[in-house]
Amino acid sequence: MAKGRTFIIRQPLSVRYGIDGILVTGGLSLAANNNNLFAQRLGAGDFHLAMLQFLPQIIMLFLLIPSGILADSLKNKRVMVVIALVCSGIFFALAGGAAFIPLHTIYFFLVFLAIANISNGMYNLSWQGYFPEVVSANPEAHENRNNVLTFRARMVMIVNFSVPLVVGVILTAITSHEGKVAAHQAFYGLAAVMYFSNAFHFRKIKATQSAIPKGISRTEMKEAVRRMVKNKPFMLFTLLILFFHMMWQADWTLYFIGQANYLYMNELMLSMGPVTATAAQLITLKFWSKNNVRQGVDKPLAYGMFSLALCPLAIIIGVSLPLSVGPWVFLVIHFIGHLGFANIALNLFQSLLKVVDEEYRSFFISVYTCVITLSNALMPVAGVAVYRAFGGNRQGLIYTFFIMFILRILVGILWLIRCKYANKPSTALPSEA
Repeated sequence: MAKGRTFIIRQPLSVRYGIDGILVTGGLSLAANNNNLFAQRLGAGDFHLAMLQFLPQIIMLFLLIPSGILADSLKNKRVMVVIALVCSGIFFALAGGAAFIPLHTIYFFLVFLAIANISNGMYNLSWQGYFPEVVSANPEAHENRNNVLTFRARMVMIVNFSVPLVVGVILTAITSHEGKVAAHQAFYGLAAVMYFSNAFHFRKIKATQSAIPKGISRTEMKEAVRRMVKNKPFMLFTLLILFFHMMWQADWTLYFIGQANYLYMNELMLSMGPVTATAAQLITLKFWSKNNVRQGVDKPLAYGMFSLALCPLAIIIGVSLPLSVGPWVFLVIHFIGHLGFANIALNLFQSLLKVVDEEYRSFFISVYTCVITLSNALMPVAGVAVYRAFGGNRQGLIYTFFIMFILRILVGILWLIRCKYANKPSTALPSEA
């Protein structure tokens, strides 16, 4: 074990962050990709499914900004990353065990899963604040941010490709209700183990350019807020990306409703959704990473936005066709709609780092994340509300997704306008080593 730990520690940063991506994404994929199905098997209705998104996000709103302030005040942000990973693992395990609670099972599940997702949000926030202290922004560095994030994204995509497929095969092969519930519980337990393992692994990732910790005081808070309000590139970035996320998040519950209630996709077919999406990203990741060398990280985000605009068409066309072909046409268009999505996974964080204040980086990121989290809490519920307003039927689903299609196209156009008139043009990145 000691030799194995030494071997991992000696690996380059791209490999270390690749391991981080594998463990976190693998755990989250096991725990989150099938939480709608598990919730239904515990007795959840449409309201409970909406709460799966709403509850953790709304609670997180009260914690993000204090967490950002705390992160900026820490000498070592890695401590916060490790604690968040451990907490996520504990509550994912408890969420899996909720099925053993005889009364109000679904509510215990919702609470435990909410806390696990909140801890995972804290991990993301502290991870983003710590990453620039570990990986150089110098475009001439062998392991610059684009290269490290590209390798990590590749590992994440491989996990997102394989885990849902395996999980779907297992759940489809199990015929009894009790067996399926037990399988879900095992997935949550394995997710907890992966989070614990990553907490142990992340303890060895050290900062090379630590930021000077900022004191927690009213003066520092005022200065941070003043800089944020006057930072026009950050404010514009946040508004446009908020619009993008709103149109993306609005269909998260509806996508499941469309697949399960109108396309009648079983567990294996449901798993093919994330599998085909990830396959599209894996195929195009290297191309988009090299494209960053030519165009920078800002403009290619529009390609991801336009690409994602095709996903509503997958539902619209899929549910309009006979069941014998509808699910397959859905998967084909879903695949095409994710051919440009690697730009979102690879470039969004890099683009954000370009507009945040270096001295108050975690505070800026926490405010940005807070805004996106509020949208994440409200938009899935809003999407379901619009669907029900249109009748809560097949035609209502089509109308709702058509609106989302139009608005996603508009988001991409607005982002291109922002890139054209930005005061500071994007700087091209070096090619991958």
